[in-house]
Amino acid sequence: MKKMYLFAAAVALAASLTACGSKAPVDNAGTQTGEGTTKQEAVGTSSGDKKTVTFWAWDKEFNIAALEMAKEIYETDHPDVEINIVEVGQNDVVQKLNTGLGSGSLKGLPNAVPIEDYRIQSFLKSYPGAFMDLTSEINYDNFAAYKKGPMTLEGKSYGIPWDNGAAVLYYRKDMIEQAGYTEEDMQDLTWSKFIEMGKKIKEATGKKMISMDPSDIELMKLTMQSAGTWFTKEDGTTPDMENNAALKECLQIIKTITDDDLVRTYSGWAGLLEGVNKGEVAFQLKGCWFTPSIMKGEGQDGLWRVAKIPRLDSTPNATNASNLGGGSWYILNGVENSDIALDFLKTTFGENKELYNRLLDEKGIVGTYLPSQESDVYNKEIPFFGNQKIYQEIASITKEIPNVNYGTYTYAFQDIVMAEIQKILQGEDIDDAMKSMQVQAEAQAR
Repeated sequence: MKKMYLFAAAVALAASLTACGSKAPVDNAGTQTGEGTTKQEAVGTSSGDKKTVTFWAWDKEFNIAALEMAKEIYETDHPDVEINIVEVGQNDVVQKLNTGLGSGSLKGLPNAVPIEDYRIQSFLKSYPGAFMDLTSEINYDNFAAYKKGPMTLEGKSYGIPWDNGAAVLYYRKDMIEQAGYTEEDMQDLTWSKFIEMGKKIKEATGKKMISMDPSDIELMKLTMQSAGTWFTKEDGTTPDMENNAALKECLQIIKTITDDDLVRTYSGWAGLLEGVNKGEVAFQLKGCWFTPSIMKGEGQDGLWRVAKIPRLDSTPNATNASNLGGGSWYILNGVENSDIALDFLKTTFGENKELYNRLLDEKGIVGTYLPSQESDVYNKEIPFFGNQKIYQEIASITKEIPNVNYGTYTYAFQDIVMAEIQKILQGEDIDDAMKSMQVQAEAQAR
């Protein structure tokens, strides 16, 4: 794992150094951006007797599947509207938006797109006026509180909250039992207790505790948010590395589980699924969006369960609830038929319980629209999880997730952290590494 971290960190460091050389706004992916936009004809057009609105989205089993279902509902009552859904990869969405908005041209851009919560602040700050102000259009009290923060800038909110990234601890019931644990032992966990369990399970089964991708810091992101902290202070721009208690405890956790050989490393989505579905790990920490993937494991019916994530032992305000990933819908100003795009999103993802209930029942997709959690769908017993009512658990977690400001530099700062992690794994003092992170982050944020 140390070798994999070294390689990943070297690549990440090169990217972060490249980004440091620019004084123009830089988004979370390290892409140079411009300021302002110019209104002109874009993808949204009218064709014949129908008015067309265009959405870009990625993931056929998630975002696109949800749009298709919303389209079915909306077009039934609006025969004069055509919802055009175009599959575009997430990285391409980011690049194309930066290119178009940075040049001041909307030509070729869609009416609306999903944007990851970790990225949206950079877009809002770099392109003022590019996205529709939805403050008075959406009842944000109907959504999980943590979703509003990332989409809000200077008191105005710009998105329609969408998917749920509530962090879940998936665990193999058979493996914990081989080590002498019960389902009751999985409740109200701390990280120290969790690591102790991982060691005993490895002794009893030979299986690793958890999977980790050395090119990402998912574990750190979900653990830090569980304590209500991030890589920056509350303003989302001032680096907060050197004296960040949650960050230090996360670094100590990563070093411990690595040194104790409790981690199965993987590269890419296929590598993750291989380890989980072949039963090579006892636990998996992911957003609840990972549930359909867990359920693809052949011969594992009844073996998996879900619980809340472990909480940090010594960090103030630590909880057992967090978020990992997730995004929301955003409408571009100035594209023809943007009023229809607003009506579509508002009446479907903004307030339609039927849509959310169907998405959960038919697709296993969990949203953040709180009124839908009153549905009987959330009380369903799921056979794959031993008839556990997992969606009740996810709904409970959703309401407890701390709200943090991801700010503008999440991915740039992630690169810095990854580079320092490999040094820690090679023996560098954690406090020295955190000082180095602070210096680099301050340089990045200038």
